[in-house]
Amino acid sequence: MDLSAINPILLVASLMVASTPILLAAIGELVVEKSGVLNLGVEGMMITGAISGFAAAVLTGSPMIGFLCAAFGGAALSMIFAILTQYFLSNQVATGLALTLFGLGLSAMLGQSYVGISPPASAKLDLPLISNIPVIGPILFSHNFTVYAALALVAGVWWFLNYTRGGLILRAVGESHDAAHALGYKVVRVRIIAIMFGGACAGLGGAALSLVRVPQWAEGMTAGAGWIALAIVVFASWKPARILLGAYLFGGVAVLQLNLQAAGASIPVEYLSMSPYVITIIVLVLMSTNRSKSGLNAPATLGRIFHASR
Repeated sequence: MDLSAINPILLVASLMVASTPILLAAIGELVVEKSGVLNLGVEGMMITGAISGFAAAVLTGSPMIGFLCAAFGGAALSMIFAILTQYFLSNQVATGLALTLFGLGLSAMLGQSYVGISPPASAKLDLPLISNIPVIGPILFSHNFTVYAALALVAGVWWFLNYTRGGLILRAVGESHDAAHALGYKVVRVRIIAIMFGGACAGLGGAALSLVRVPQWAEGMTAGAGWIALAIVVFASWKPARILLGAYLFGGVAVLQLNLQAAGASIPVEYLSMSPYVITIIVLVLMSTNRSKSGLNAPATLGRIFHASR
C-alpha cells in the first residue's frame, strides 16, 4: 500500500463535498424532530430529490432549476407524511418507513430513462488569488455552491432555533405540544411547516448527490445516506453545530476508505466500503452507554401523536 498517493489537501476538500448531502438531510431532520415529529422517510425524500433534481437539470440545462425542483420534490413527498401523521394520526414510525419504500420505488420508475446521462455541470466558487492560496485555497475556496449553502443553512438553523420567536415556538411544540396548544399555538401547522422544511432539505441533499458528488443517476444511489442522516441527529444530541461535526465525521471516513482503496490497501474492499456505517454504529453505541446524557436534549414529545381534542 502506497500512502504517499493520498493527498491530504484533496482528502479534506473531498470530505466537505462528500458530507454535504448528509449534512443537508440531517439539518432538515433536526428541525423536524425539534417539533416533536420523527420522520423515518429521509431516505425516500432524498432519493426523490435526487431524481427530481437530476431530471429537471437535464431537461432545462440549469442545475439551479434542478436544485429547486429537488427541494419541491422532497417537500411534496414529506407533505404526504404530514397529512397522514398530523391529520389522520397514523403511526409516525410506520408511515416514515412506508415513505422511504415509496420514494425508492417512485425514483426507480422515474429514473429509468436517465441512466447513463450526464447532467449540466454546476458552477464552482472561483475567487481570483484567494482560490490559489496554498492549502487554504483548495480546501475552502474551490467548492460547488452547495457546500457553502449547506454551511449557511446550519448557521441559519442554529440562529433560528436559539434567537427567534419562531424557533422558540418550534421548540415549545416539541417539548410539550399540549402546553403549546393551551397557549394558543397551532401545533399541527407548526409541525407541518417543519416537516416540509425537512423534506425540502432532504431533497436538496439528494440533488447534491446526483448533480455534484456523483454527477449521474443510478437506482438506489443514496445507499443509506438518509439513515445515516437520522443517526447523525441522535449523535449530535439535537444540536445544529454537532450536526456539522457528525456529517463531516461520516464524510471523512467515506472519503478515506475510497483513498485507501486507490492506494492499494490490503484490506478487502468490502470491509472498507462498510467502514463508514460500522463507525457510525460504534459512535451511537458509545453515546448510548450514558442514557441520561444521550437523551437529555431529545424533544420530550418526539414521536408522540398530538390530538387537539384531548
